[in-house]
Amino acid sequence: MTTGATGAGGGTRGQSRSEGHATARELYRRTIARGRSGKLRTMKLLAFDTSTHWLSVACGDGHPWRTRGEPAGQGHSERLLPLVDEVLAECGWTLPDLDAIAFGAGPGSFTGVRIACAVAQGLAFGSGRPLVPVPTLEAVAQHAWRLHGATHVVACLDARMREVYIAAYERAGDAWQVRVPAAVLAPARVTPPGGDARWSGAGDGFAAYPELAPALELARFDATVTPDARAIAELALPRFAAGEAVAAAHALPLYVRHRVALTTAERDAGVRL
Repeated sequence: MTTGATGAGGGTRGQSRSEGHATARELYRRTIARGRSGKLRTMKLLAFDTSTHWLSVACGDGHPWRTRGEPAGQGHSERLLPLVDEVLAECGWTLPDLDAIAFGAGPGSFTGVRIACAVAQGLAFGSGRPLVPVPTLEAVAQHAWRLHGATHVVACLDARMREVYIAAYERAGDAWQVRVPAAVLAPARVTPPGGDARWSGAGDGFAAYPELAPALELARFDATVTPDARAIAELALPRFAAGEAVAAAHALPLYVRHRVALTTAERDAGVRL
């Protein structure tokens, strides 16, 4: 870590949202009860993220995680399922063996987030497994904590169009508390989180806009941190255990930017969403 300033849908038509959540809760109860023998068994989870240039997949129950990761550029849709097959095979599982499927829900690349959600829904419909959407910026904070022990994290991803996705998190016990909610902002509009804590930065937004780190008065930052699939899985396990999974038809991307089209001038200038 660099120190200082140098550094989409489907399912039964007409089903209500409450019915979708009830279905997910029923799946949760069945999958947990299946393995009870006096104590709660470990949970089998598949997780993946396609919200940035880095494609990552993880599978396991936490002891350990089987992972794959590679720079995919625009190839997420071609490479995601082969990597899913690889980690499932390494674990010796098939999709019906899983308790749940987790995915990076955004914010991030508009196309990448939609790919993750659509693939997660397809796998869930085919296997009958519930889904656990996980915010990508929280996954960045989780990854920074695992790598560097950071407990106060400004997570920042390049949002293109001269903006960043940004949020701030504080670790409390085994969970994260949101100190600054996720937003999409021009770098000049981003302000320090405040308080007495020494904040760390994480995410490729600090590489895209090097002036951000000193402007936020960060103690350190690591622009190579991604919302990797292991972080998605680590955050999904307690959510699933708490009954927070959703049915496939009700898993949605998390958008903080609702503009999804470029002007002709922006396209000619090479701007990307």
